[in-house]
Amino acid sequence: MTEATTKETDITISRERFDHYNKERLRYRAVPGINEEIVREISRQKQEPEWMLKKRLEGFHKFLQMPTPDWGPSLAKLNLSHIHFYMVPDAKENADRWEDVPEDIKKTFDKLGIPEAEKNALAGVGAQYESSVIYHKLKKEWEDKGVIFLDCDEAVKQHPELVQKYFMNRCVPIGLHKFTALHAAVWSGGTFIYIPKGVKLHTPLQAYFRMNAKRGGQFEHTLIIVDEGAEVHYIEGCSAPQYTQNSLHAGCVEIHVLKGARARYSSIENWSKNTYNLNTKRAVVSEDGIIEWVNGNLGSCVTMLYPASVLVGDRSTSHFIGIAFAGAGQNQDTGSKIIHLGKNTSSTIQSKSISRDGGITSYRGILSVKQGAINTTSSVSCDALMMDNKSQSNTYPYMDIKEDSVDIAHEATVGKISEEQIFYLMSRGLSEEAATQMIVSGFIEPVVKELPLEYAVELNRLIQLEMEGSLG
Repeated sequence: MTEATTKETDITISRERFDHYNKERLRYRAVPGINEEIVREISRQKQEPEWMLKKRLEGFHKFLQMPTPDWGPSLAKLNLSHIHFYMVPDAKENADRWEDVPEDIKKTFDKLGIPEAEKNALAGVGAQYESSVIYHKLKKEWEDKGVIFLDCDEAVKQHPELVQKYFMNRCVPIGLHKFTALHAAVWSGGTFIYIPKGVKLHTPLQAYFRMNAKRGGQFEHTLIIVDEGAEVHYIEGCSAPQYTQNSLHAGCVEIHVLKGARARYSSIENWSKNTYNLNTKRAVVSEDGIIEWVNGNLGSCVTMLYPASVLVGDRSTSHFIGIAFAGAGQNQDTGSKIIHLGKNTSSTIQSKSISRDGGITSYRGILSVKQGAINTTSSVSCDALMMDNKSQSNTYPYMDIKEDSVDIAHEATVGKISEEQIFYLMSRGLSEEAATQMIVSGFIEPVVKELPLEYAVELNRLIQLEMEGSLG
């Protein structure tokens, strides 16, 4: 490629808005590592009821007993004794005016476009910085209809009966695995949403989670309850600046979709490449309910994330579509899990991945059809695109079918960008880099079109940025 061609096709997207960081100003920082004293201190500072402290302690003791997962990407370099599990920024919590947020933190969210998106496209916004939610607001029209949109800490105080009923009980058990147990012990902040019966939000709710400090951990808890016949679209965004020392993100998402309700959960996770992203997301779907997952995973050195749907009700439905991108030093182990329990249930999984410069992407999924789940239909499609000969793509599908009257399909493809496609586009006047980016944009188009416009543009920009210089 000539110098002139390179200049012509350079992407001039600055990563500064993701990788900039503020000087640390914390009101409280726990010592590195985890022990029972820290768990109790988190609960004490939050003035939690006894039942929540008991959940935290149950999580802590299970965490100590459970093994570290050894079946996926290596976690050998994740030293939990170096992580600060609770850090409170020197800022007012739950401000409902951006003017009340400290200027340096506000500028961070300005760079990320959160206040602007709130004005133009959202029904409500929450913003978390380190372990605390520093801004939270729901538009009055939805508040008047009974919608509850709070951070999870506030929900424990204001709606204890709802939180106690749903928090890490039926959907995500505390002892599901080592990092759900850890999450139960040290969770902080996050989002609580309750949509009353029959209420259908026309615009999304959004929360954005930002880690700033070195060697930090973020453990936000998202609990969504969509009552009968209600609908909601919730969007989460995540980012952190790049440091040389590792950070940990081990959040948890629980979604309860009641009879005839519909929930869409969209997430673009752009953690920095020193972050271990060990997130857990699950939905329990009742009769005639629908859950939709839209996932984009680009950042982190290691991601282990498999949004799961438990279809307990007859005629319940799950749709998952996701994209993972892995560059140098990244291992993106993602996928989806579907458990069919009810009759006449249906599910689709569409997973796409891109790897370049030695990056590793893996699809890891489970499709389970339990006895009695008659007339199940499910389709799984995994497509991987490798940009060079040193990158990797793996597929680990697992199917456990206990019924005969089912319709199951699985398809997986792995390929490189075709030289013929590149040649054709270059013959039409495009540079090699521009042609490559056009092909990649077409590859991820099914994911992009499922996002609201402004988030689709953002995902495209992030992919383009990651592709910058991919041809040397």
